[in-house]
Amino acid sequence: MIAIIDYGMGNLRSVEKALQKVGAEVVVSRDPDDVRRADRIVLPGVGAFGDAMANLEKRGLVEVIKSEVAAGKPFLGICLGLDLLFEESDEHGLHKGLGLLPGRVELLPTELKIPQIGWNQVSIRKESALLEGIPDGSSFYFVHSYAVVPREESDILCLTDYGCSFVSAVERGNIAAFQFHPEKSSSLGLNILRNFSS
Repeated sequence: MIAIIDYGMGNLRSVEKALQKVGAEVVVSRDPDDVRRADRIVLPGVGAFGDAMANLEKRGLVEVIKSEVAAGKPFLGICLGLDLLFEESDEHGLHKGLGLLPGRVELLPTELKIPQIGWNQVSIRKESALLEGIPDGSSFYFVHSYAVVPREESDILCLTDYGCSFVSAVERGNIAAFQFHPEKSSSLGLNILRNFSS
């Protein structure tokens, strides 16, 4: 079973429907016990970093995420769920993140319009079971103004160009996350979710 964490922010329904479409058993929950019982965890999200961390704290989800990830449970972050993995963000002031990966979140350093909304290509930097069946240069759907800046180059899974090169996916061990929305990215996005579910 996959637990989709509900912390009051994010397009939970579309993530749930996409995972169900690839045959996954899913529960959408804000109950820490459901997260503990699940085989895998998905942290989606849309909105501001500081509000998201406050909501996770308020619901007692920060410690359970950290302990379950530390125990080796597969974890997938989507959009804001990617940003929250890192140590801090300067979105609307300085905010502490989950600190599961070293690095920070910064405003996209581009002269192009932000937020970036729409389809863009990814350049795959390393092999990953999650990207099995995904050709290099594939396009996915993005909606974001901020980007992660990992401290460890080995954590970078994909890069994308939007007037600047930014990290669009990361992976370390059982932790993976995407800046784009697999659930809104047609068959290739569903392929990623299928790979994560199996």
